[in-house]
Amino acid sequence: MHLVEGLELMGQRDDESASLRLETLERGQVATGVVVEIKNFGVFVDIGGVIGMVNCPELTWKHFDHPTDVVGLGDRLAVMVLDADLDRERVSLSLKALQPDPMAEFARTRLGAVLRGEVTRIVPFGVFVAVGDGIQGLVHESALDRTPELGDKLSVRVVDINLVHRRVRLLPSGHEPS
Repeated sequence: MHLVEGLELMGQRDDESASLRLETLERGQVATGVVVEIKNFGVFVDIGGVIGMVNCPELTWKHFDHPTDVVGLGDRLAVMVLDADLDRERVSLSLKALQPDPMAEFARTRLGAVLRGEVTRIVPFGVFVAVGDGIQGLVHESALDRTPELGDKLSVRVVDINLVHRRVRLLPSGHEPS
């Protein structure tokens, strides 16, 4: 959806004032707005007459199935401007940029720790275990004596955290790293 289309949907047709407002937006700027539309790929937010979009990856640090798991129609949000494209009349926004990164705190406090977590997903190469608020780590199949069931509780040691790739590597607590 283009900015002008969004404004027309909201009953605002003054293209000149919209583009003047669009020109005042800059990367890193924080604005408040209201969720006006929710789609599978993200949400549209009215930030004072300009309609911007928050793509799914920019909604939250946590895993979710649908944007309605994170926000609702009419919710008032604080968002950060990622980009204001004057030529295409599009504004990219982020809700996640204003939230603390749980992975950074986890890396500071949990590397080497033994934790108990629930198996949340089974994949051909191992299992994912929830080890923190919104944080899952992988126990590789080579470290498992048997494949646990979904929902099983495992005691695991955090052996590696990669913040760039957002990966946590786990080993069963009695297993030595290779």
